[in-house]
Amino acid sequence: MRYLLVEDNESLAQAVSDRLSLAGHVVDHAPTLEQARHFMAIAGYDLILLDIMLPDGDGRNFLEAHRKQAGATPVIVLTARSEVSDRVGVLDLGADDYVTKPFDFAELEARCRAVLRRRGGGARNQRVLGDIAFDPLAGTLQIADRVIHLRNRELRLLEVFIAAPNQIFSKAKLVDRLFSYDADVSENAIEVYVARLRRHLAGSHVRIVTVRGLGYRLGTQ
Repeated sequence: MRYLLVEDNESLAQAVSDRLSLAGHVVDHAPTLEQARHFMAIAGYDLILLDIMLPDGDGRNFLEAHRKQAGATPVIVLTARSEVSDRVGVLDLGADDYVTKPFDFAELEARCRAVLRRRGGGARNQRVLGDIAFDPLAGTLQIADRVIHLRNRELRLLEVFIAAPNQIFSKAKLVDRLFSYDADVSENAIEVYVARLRRHLAGSHVRIVTVRGLGYRLGTQ
């Protein structure tokens, strides 16, 4: 998953980024609302973690504008305000959840998973397509009685594909989903991860198909 973290506290932002990166997620950090808008204009995100009090404005205004523009990306607000009225206020503006500072990283990760499950229409971590079962939380791919433990990039790539079966993803789009904005990677890296996933999927009825000149799609035969 690709996250946008909007937080001006550098030490907290680094700690959150490190924790989410260890889980295999891509995190872009914006210390200001202006930087957050810039990132939103050039990249797609699965989840936004949004602080309220920022150097150049109020995160609630950013949230309200995001929803008014029909932005569907889920948002978890990070707030130091514990009053019920403040929490209700951000939920009414369109936040999917909130976490009160200081927070436990395990709780933040659990809330992220819960929000993403709700947005995906599921209540479980496991996702099934054809004869494969994928559990992004456990990092496993199951084909019949064979369980494969995926590496981080393989896991995130399969997560992108399985969320949108039969949708074509260009190499550029996959780079955008798997790597942070400032990462220096080429589209050739995608070929490497696609090849690895294809080897893992061997023996199943699920295939990653190359669509010449366009990219790749995941489907069942």
